[in-house]
Amino acid sequence: MPDGRLVLLALVILFAFAFDYTNGFHDTANAIATSVSTHALSPRLAVGLSAVFNLAGAFLNTRVADTIGGLVSERIALVAILAGLVGAITWNLLTWMWGLPSSSSHALIGGIIGAALVSIGPSAVKWDTLQTSFGALVSSPIIGLLLGFGIMLALLWTFRRMAPGPLNKVFRGLQLLSASFISFSHGGNDAQKTMGIITLALVTYGALPKFAVPLWVIVVSAAAMALGTYSGGWRIIRTMGTRIIKLDPIHGFAADLSASSLITAATHFGLPVSTTHVVSGSLMGVGSTRRLSAVRWGVATNIVAAWLITIPASAAVAAIIYAILHWVLGISV
Repeated sequence: MPDGRLVLLALVILFAFAFDYTNGFHDTANAIATSVSTHALSPRLAVGLSAVFNLAGAFLNTRVADTIGGLVSERIALVAILAGLVGAITWNLLTWMWGLPSSSSHALIGGIIGAALVSIGPSAVKWDTLQTSFGALVSSPIIGLLLGFGIMLALLWTFRRMAPGPLNKVFRGLQLLSASFISFSHGGNDAQKTMGIITLALVTYGALPKFAVPLWVIVVSAAAMALGTYSGGWRIIRTMGTRIIKLDPIHGFAADLSASSLITAATHFGLPVSTTHVVSGSLMGVGSTRRLSAVRWGVATNIVAAWLITIPASAAVAAIIYAILHWVLGISV
């Protein structure tokens, strides 16, 4: 008979990579929706480019992984980590089917916190780390909106004398760079969240003496996200690229530049942010420079609603999964 804890560790790693894959295709829209909607890049070329730079970005550093791994106590059971991952994956798939650009980061944090609370109780959660992480998640889309608004105003003033035709041609070319930058920043922040969960599981199991992300975890997490990115997320691309605001190339470049700059800064400081939220906020800020009515606030309201319910929804799913595994199957390790 195989060791039950070893089987659970293997399942945690498998589901962590599954989450990373769903994160990749769920969040593809963040990186390529603007360049696809402005016809700067073809959809297939855009997802291929995004996959390559997602892979490269995952090797930036491991500070976000350290933060995610430090959200809960190392006393957390492997089955609770597994339940948290299942909760996050379930919510990712549901919102993908509904075409809602909800946050994979919120889903993962909600799933792990929900499983930790139901398995051990409030003492399992490191509330200071959670408060810092939650503060970054909440404030980043607002900062993205303001940054997008400011960058767009600066671009409009700088190129105010250029005719629309040449202007669009210039910024379609620049969107190749901005799409690459935002894909790199997405890989740098989001792939690390899976790295943090796997490393936490390895420490919990006893395979690692202390929390330090192994190289093989970095490589495989990056590959899983890149593969998921290449699979595409066309439903959400439509929402992000066309339904929030009508984009011209200059607007797409401004949104990409503001979002990627903010995400890269957050990664440098080890702060997990939602790329979905940051890009959505940047798009709203860019659209607001035209006039407030240029932003389709009804769609934006639906997105905000999805933001608000993601953490409790994924936490609830994780709690239910944990209860099933613990009480019905008798698994508690």
